[in-house]
Amino acid sequence: MSKVKYYYDSETLSYRKVETKKRRFFFRSLLFLTVSFCFGLVCFFFADMFLISPQLKKSRSKVEYLELQLDEMREDVTRLSSVIENVEDRDNNIYRIYFDANPIPSEQRQAGFGGVNRYKDYEGGYSAKKIIELKEAIDKLKKRTAIQSKSLDEIVTLAEDKEKLLTSIPAIQPVRNQDLTRMASGYGYRTDPFNKTRKFHYGMDFTAPRGTPVFATGDGTIVRADANSSGYGNHIRIDHGFGYLSLYAHLRSNKPYNVRRGQRVKRGDIIGYVGSTGRSQAPHLHYEVFKYDDRINPINFYYGNLTPQEFNALLKKSQQENISLD
Repeated sequence: MSKVKYYYDSETLSYRKVETKKRRFFFRSLLFLTVSFCFGLVCFFFADMFLISPQLKKSRSKVEYLELQLDEMREDVTRLSSVIENVEDRDNNIYRIYFDANPIPSEQRQAGFGGVNRYKDYEGGYSAKKIIELKEAIDKLKKRTAIQSKSLDEIVTLAEDKEKLLTSIPAIQPVRNQDLTRMASGYGYRTDPFNKTRKFHYGMDFTAPRGTPVFATGDGTIVRADANSSGYGNHIRIDHGFGYLSLYAHLRSNKPYNVRRGQRVKRGDIIGYVGSTGRSQAPHLHYEVFKYDDRINPINFYYGNLTPQEFNALLKKSQQENISLD
């Protein structure tokens, strides 16, 4: 039961009961509630700052761990990007140039992904910007790796073709130096031995004794071994692939061929023997090289078995404008 308060009224000379006004009571109550609310709010922030619940502490640890993982993944992507960039640089400036392949443009290697938003599902979440940037960097890295993988597959194919090309190109003399009597005539304008007119000579004539072995100058397939071409007499043609074909003419009449049509031969295999069949003045081998059906100078293809001194001597002799033997 609340106490009743009195005050002394000097006018009436008596004690009167103290009556609290309602308005004053309302404001006092409001003040009390306000002060209580503020005090409670301060206590809440104090507890939130210094008194962390086990669940909140665990959640914050998980968030910090995820942030750390994201930072480590970003560093890994940066390192991998540096590695793939180094491989791309060597691919463009060494491998592809060596094998006569066009470099892959940087715009193509590092192009992004257009069209639909691939990262919509990550928007609005925790660390969304960081996650989207990381995911985009990983996707670009995957694309660059795929492009580089295809490029290396192409380089492997080009290397295999290059190795095959190097063994197929006609690269040695068809007659050995020690078997030669002389290098009779080279590629260019020469005097025809039969009508004495100046005529273009499309091959090289190697003078050697009848029966001297004739060697395949590169790997290939025998496409002709007959005497059915005017002027050449008994002759052999080898298709080396890559547009190259070599011709060996005026082979001997008695067992001229050591090979047959369709047979695969290697550089250095004996394919026939020197003779003087067809339109020929004396025993010799007439040798021609074709590139895509065009006759080219065989002197450019003897790097496989001649020293620089021997090549220079042969070059000098081949350039002399004399009388050919066919």
